[in-house]
Amino acid sequence: MPSFRLYCGAALLAMAGACGQGAHAQATRLDDSSSPRPQINSDFRNAQMLDPHTISLPFGHVEYRLATAPYMGRQARIYYVIPLAVAGLRSPMGMQVQWRSGGLFQGGMGRPGDRVLVWSGVVRAPWITESFDLQLRLDQRQLQMGQGGSLRFESYFEIETQP
Repeated sequence: MPSFRLYCGAALLAMAGACGQGAHAQATRLDDSSSPRPQINSDFRNAQMLDPHTISLPFGHVEYRLATAPYMGRQARIYYVIPLAVAGLRSPMGMQVQWRSGGLFQGGMGRPGDRVLVWSGVVRAPWITESFDLQLRLDQRQLQMGQGGSLRFESYFEIETQP
């Protein structure tokens, strides 16, 4: 009859194997330096009040050009990353980013600090060009901008390749 130690050892090995599978997929920031406008700035003249505390702010159409040549032919996942620190915002709970994709990536939403899966598949080209129509929902109680200040953040993309 197998001992208790053998059961514990087998369970630990199974857990290590399950955790080890995720260890192969290391996230790398994708180079988007050839994108027309990687930094996003707000223009509150286009804002609409949804309720006494919530503002809807369209950011418009943003194009991204992602350098994927090092990953060609590999199975990968691409994530949209919203930075945790947003200039002009007190708390990550004060902002929600929503996006509609130009076609290749999935639309979605997230808050500062989120990393959201937008694409999964085999990388087939040295560049992936995509565009998002961005919209923000802001809790105006969480804004901390001085006179003439703006809300600024630079989202980016990360890639994970599979073995």
